[in-house]
Amino acid sequence: MSFEILALVSAAALAGPLLAVRRGWHLPVVLGELLAGIILGTTGFRLIHPDDPTLTFLADIGFALVMFVAGTHVPVRNASIRPALAKGATWAVLVGVVAAAAGFGIAQAFGSGHAALYAVLIASSSAAFVLPLIDSLGLEGTPVIQLMAQIAVADTACIVALPLVIDPGRAPRAAVGAVGVAALAALFYVFLKVADGRGWLHSLHQESKDRGFALELRINLGVLFALAALAVHAHVSIMLAGFALGLVIAGVGEPRRLAKQLFSITEGFLGPLFFVWLGASLNLRDLGANPSLILLGVALGLAAVAVHCLTRLLGQPIALAALASAQLGVPVAAATIGEQSHLLQPGEPSALILGALITIGSATFAGAMAVRKGFDTHTIRRR
Repeated sequence: MSFEILALVSAAALAGPLLAVRRGWHLPVVLGELLAGIILGTTGFRLIHPDDPTLTFLADIGFALVMFVAGTHVPVRNASIRPALAKGATWAVLVGVVAAAAGFGIAQAFGSGHAALYAVLIASSSAAFVLPLIDSLGLEGTPVIQLMAQIAVADTACIVALPLVIDPGRAPRAAVGAVGVAALAALFYVFLKVADGRGWLHSLHQESKDRGFALELRINLGVLFALAALAVHAHVSIMLAGFALGLVIAGVGEPRRLAKQLFSITEGFLGPLFFVWLGASLNLRDLGANPSLILLGVALGLAAVAVHCLTRLLGQPIALAALASAQLGVPVAAATIGEQSHLLQPGEPSALILGALITIGSATFAGAMAVRKGFDTHTIRRR
C-alpha cells in the first residue's frame, strides 16, 4: 500500500458521482465505484491489488461504516411506520417464503449448495438504496409507508440471517456471535436512552459543538470498532456490527451534526474506497470462463424482482412491489464475505453483484413508474 495507490483509489472513486450526476437516471453512486474497481483491479488492468493487507483493512472499516449508515436509514422512530408494520411484515413474510423455494430451485438448477444463501439474497431489500430513492422521488401515501415498513423488516432480517446461511457449518458459532453483538448493541442503546433522559447527551452535544471536539463521532466510532472486534473474534461479519449500531442510533435519534460527520467520513473516503476495493476484488474473467455464472446472476436478479412482485396478490401496487426488490447491502456483503473466506466458487461473487445490479435497474424503472401512478407528493396534494 502506498500513497500512489491511495491517490488512484480516490480518483477512481470519482467515477461514482460522475455516473450518478444525471438525476433522472437515479443510479446509485456505488455503481460507478464498483465499475472503476473492476476496470483497475483483478478483472482489468490490475493496478489495484485487493489482497494488499492495508487496503483490505481500510476496506473493512469502510464496509462497517457503510452498514452503519444503512442502519441509520431504517426509519424505526417514524411513528407512521408502526400502523403499517403489520401489512409490511406480511408482505416481507410472503416474499421470504417464496424466496426460499426460489433459492432452492436456483441452487438445484446450477448445481450449487447455496440454496439458503440464494433465498436470503432474493428476499432482501435495501433500505440504504430504496429509502433515499423514495425521498428523492417525493413518494408519499399509505402504500409507500407500508413499503418502508416492509423494507425495514426484510433488510433487518436478511442482514441478521446472512452470516448464518453463507457458511452453514459455522452457523451455531455465528449465531452465538450474532447474539453477542446484538446484546452489546442493546446495552449501548439502553445507556444512550438513560443518558438522553438525564440530559447528558444534550450537554455532550453542546460541548462538542461549542468546542469543535466531534465527541459524538469519536464515541460512535469507538463503539463501532468494539462491536467489529467482537464480530471478528466471534466469526461474524462486521456487517452485522455496523448495522446493529446504525439501528441503535436510529432508535435514539441521530443528531444532525453526527449525520454530517458520518456522511463526510463514509461517503467522502472510506465508503468509496470499500466499493472500489470490492470491484477490484471481483474477477469477471471467471464469468467469461464459466457462462453459467452469468446465467446465475441473471436468475438471481430476475427471481428477486418476480418474487417481490407477488405481493401484488395481497394488494401492494406493482410499482412499489418492484421497488422493494432492490438489493445492495446484502449481496455486497455476501460477495465480500465469500471473497475473503473463499466460501464461494470463483466468479460466484461477481454473479451475486450482477443479480443486485439487475434489481437496481428494475427498482429505478419502478420508481419512475410509481411517480407516473400518482404516488408522488405533487399528485397527492392535487387530490
